Amino acid sequence: MNSISIIGAGIGGLTLGNVLKQHQYDFTIYESAPEIKPVGAGIMMAVNAMQVFDQLGLKAKIENAGNKIHSITLSNESMKPFSKTEILELEKKYNSCNVAIHRAELQRILAENLDPASIQLNHSLRTIEKRENYMLDFNNGTHVESKVVFGADGIKSNIRNQILKTGTIRGSGQKCWRGLADFELPERYHHEAFEMWGKGKRFGFVKISEKKVYWYACINERSFSRSAEIKDIFKEYDSLVLNIIEATAQENIICNEISDLTPILKWYSENLCLIGDAAHATTPNMGQGACQAIEDAYIIGKLLEKNQDFNAVFEKFQTVRRKKVDYIVNTSRTIGKISQWEKGNSLRNFLMGLIPESMNQKMAKKVTELEM
Repeated sequence: MNSISIIGAGIGGLTLGNVLKQHQYDFTIYESAPEIKPVGAGIMMAVNAMQVFDQLGLKAKIENAGNKIHSITLSNESMKPFSKTEILELEKKYNSCNVAIHRAELQRILAENLDPASIQLNHSLRTIEKRENYMLDFNNGTHVESKVVFGADGIKSNIRNQILKTGTIRGSGQKCWRGLADFELPERYHHEAFEMWGKGKRFGFVKISEKKVYWYACINERSFSRSAEIKDIFKEYDSLVLNIIEATAQENIICNEISDLTPILKWYSENLCLIGDAAHATTPNMGQGACQAIEDAYIIGKLLEKNQDFNAVFEKFQTVRRKKVDYIVNTSRTIGKISQWEKGNSLRNFLMGLIPESMNQKMAKKVTELEM
């Protein structure tokens, strides 16, 4: 019998594994995929997530595998900025910086820091049933009994659906292409995340390694033909946008609808707890989805230092985390709508330029300062 099972070897599940390892707990991570592969192209690890990786002794490895980002710029279609956020002050305050990295590289670093035997690939959870302990049945025929279960299995969580029987996935009316290109950005963009807002659409890019650029393109689905090509949709944008798109091989582009999870009442049951997207999936507009899963893992570890009763820890965990993740889910959804207005864009851009940088301060708040 397993003492602890983690379902899902995404960033949240792997970070939780590293946290539990640091606290000397035995666990097994079960992942449905036959290999940990580069799904999602690129990702930004914000200051709050990098603080956790610092605590785990992984910050330098992640910085070296990715690209440090010192500013975030919002602009119009012609790349005329209307908002610029400098991260340097936060970097000095928290001894961490934003890092843009290939998702697969981050997962590799997290997985390599664990005992290979603790990660079981090709284990897609079919059913979970609560008896005296939890009975886990996988599609490959494996049956596992586990005392404690963590659901780190994403927005479509089997754990949530079968045990907590709750959660509604909400569409945003937007879809997003994500791509990875071999492209030489102008030097002034080497340490900057850049996003352009137009009418009903936006395009963002960031350098994630020496030769790789991660980009994304979001549109309001109702306003564009399903057969329209990305380069045609963004043809009036700055030529740099079209150059990045054209430099991207088709197999390096993925497309998904943007959705989140309606806030659910409870993230835990007896000896079972959801983390990350399984508990509080958010739209990607604040770059905090994976970062909040990382914070979840860290907080669980800190609570276990004070109390080894998992049920008491799970209850306290939700109390500690609820306010911040609800704020992120709601604010990110609102930003997604505002960023893709189809009218009044000049006013929108002007007002966005007036917003203080307090949001970044709130996100970066030192994780060790969180009230527990």
